[in-house]
Amino acid sequence: MSLGDNIEMEVPKESNIKKLEEAVKYMLDDEGTQPLEILQLIDDIQHLGLGYRFRESTKCALNKIECSEKVREKMHDSIHTCSLYFTHLRQHGYEVSADIFENFKDHNGNFKASLSQDVMGMLSLYEASHFAYKGEKILDEARKFTSTKLKEMLGKIDMEIGAQVRHALEIPFQCRMQRLEARWNIEAYNKKDGANQLLLKLAILDFNMVQSMLQRDLQQVSCWWKDVGLANKLGFARDRLMESFFWSVGMVFEPEFSECRKGLTKVAKLITIIDDVYDVYGSLEELEQFTDAVERWDINALQHLPNYMKICFLALYNTVNNMAYDVLKEQGHVILPQLTKVWADLCKLFLKEAKWSYSNHIPKFEEYLSNGWISSSGPLLLVHAYFLMSQNITNEALQSFNTYPSLLRFPSTIFRLSNDLSSSKAEIERGETANAISCYMHENGVSEEVAREYITNLIDENWKMMNKELVSNSLFDKSFLEITVNLARIAQCHYQYGNAHSDPNDVTRNRVLSCLLLESVMN
Repeated sequence: MSLGDNIEMEVPKESNIKKLEEAVKYMLDDEGTQPLEILQLIDDIQHLGLGYRFRESTKCALNKIECSEKVREKMHDSIHTCSLYFTHLRQHGYEVSADIFENFKDHNGNFKASLSQDVMGMLSLYEASHFAYKGEKILDEARKFTSTKLKEMLGKIDMEIGAQVRHALEIPFQCRMQRLEARWNIEAYNKKDGANQLLLKLAILDFNMVQSMLQRDLQQVSCWWKDVGLANKLGFARDRLMESFFWSVGMVFEPEFSECRKGLTKVAKLITIIDDVYDVYGSLEELEQFTDAVERWDINALQHLPNYMKICFLALYNTVNNMAYDVLKEQGHVILPQLTKVWADLCKLFLKEAKWSYSNHIPKFEEYLSNGWISSSGPLLLVHAYFLMSQNITNEALQSFNTYPSLLRFPSTIFRLSNDLSSSKAEIERGETANAISCYMHENGVSEEVAREYITNLIDENWKMMNKELVSNSLFDKSFLEITVNLARIAQCHYQYGNAHSDPNDVTRNRVLSCLLLESVMN
């Protein structure tokens, strides 16, 4: 079946979706609905991938829940209710203290053993623990407690609930790519006793509608990639358009951000090509010339480049200039200086890493990471995403990008470290010594296993700092904040079973196909 054939699939009528959407809004807004029921409804909405449709209604409902005495009373004796309350208030930017879980500890300061009798409560507490801030010891304890108990429960509990537990223990909801998670949860929710059939029907129609839109986006960006012609001209480079598009979907899947998604796919493709130029093909002298050309952003620099670099630089130059022109035309903002800066910074760091590789230099871990979180390309992707999606570009945001704020650093560090965890063995075999694993091993004289454990813990620490940043940051709007956390999510998804860009395996292909190409979700 070709992509074109698949796009001809029957698309759910928007009118049907709107009717169901209004019915769900009514449930969220209904004064007669119990607050505890609304809290569970919000949880179901989020897990089914419908949160973007109910942002305002969810906010209003949470305002009521935050003040509800019934919820507060229930929280004292229900770990499930307390965990849902904490998770959704924190997820939506409310200041809520982790101390609300102190009530579930015994006189020795440990979580009560009796909590393990409530499987769903334990699962909810486990999920809540992944919204922790750095230094929240009680949530670290909650994660350790629930992880241990949930693993012990496997094989003793209902098969469907067991599947949910295994799924969460593999990767928690906060860290999962949203579209993949929506599909998994729709199929799981369909098997659930007492499932809200109206909500389920909306989730299925929404998923299929979004999937159809993504297929159209992919078809359009495929035409761009064919016209650019880099895949034919640069035989050494990875031709991974599908994986690049999957990455952009992971960052922003909502229908209203189609242009942003297509733009990010173009940027991701150019990053992949240029990364291969620095990693695989170019000599140091050629790489220095290319870096200088990008830094100068001067079309006249073409005459000093070898032929394969000329087409690469011209594709970059034209694509970025066109993006900047579109923003200037539509919004009146001059963003070319910001875009060219992030590309120049990326190429300078690529060059630095190439020199490390040529000289077999192993930098100190701190030096490697201070370089690596930016060379991951995470900041570059996020800066482009901001301009491609935002209708309210501010001067404060423009200025903040010059110094790469924490909002960009935390997800980009997760990006870099997730990449290194997946790729380090292959890189070490090829003699590419500059990665987080080998740098930490060399500097500290430890085994690869110890280094991997340290890197995994460092990823977790960056998640905690990002959780805090998402609540405290007031410079950017909610939509962009969501894209930043989505960068971390797609990075962990992308590298979960190896490097999906360099060597896409069957698991990665199935994820792309289920999310984008093949079967829609059936009733």
